[in-house]
Amino acid sequence: MDGKKKKPVDDFAWQEYDKEEFERKFPALAKELEGGGVPIEAFRADEEEGEREAEPRSFAGYEPTVIDFLRRCETDEEALEIINWMESRGEITPEIAKELRITLAKKGVRAFGPKKEWGWYERHGRG
Repeated sequence: MDGKKKKPVDDFAWQEYDKEEFERKFPALAKELEGGGVPIEAFRADEEEGEREAEPRSFAGYEPTVIDFLRRCETDEEALEIINWMESRGEITPEIAKELRITLAKKGVRAFGPKKEWGWYERHGRG
């Protein structure tokens, strides 16, 4: 080896598509992208402000998302393990997994939000 530490991003399977191939393989996504994508109704410029402003809600019946799991991780390696596991189980698509890996490699696990500690749902939910 040349003395450089291997990063999780080194194992990514990068792939590029031409427009016609992308439209054939992912028609719904291509249509969504052509139509301007999914509207963003809100964003947070500061993660602490975002947490304060988030409306408390009931989590009864709530199914955690991949982001919820990633916010439980301590390290980038743990986050990569979660992404790979959810992709292997078909809970996220390979395309979403790729985007998550890119974000993880470029910005680290905290790019997905502050760490969710034990009891987070109890503190942020309605009784």
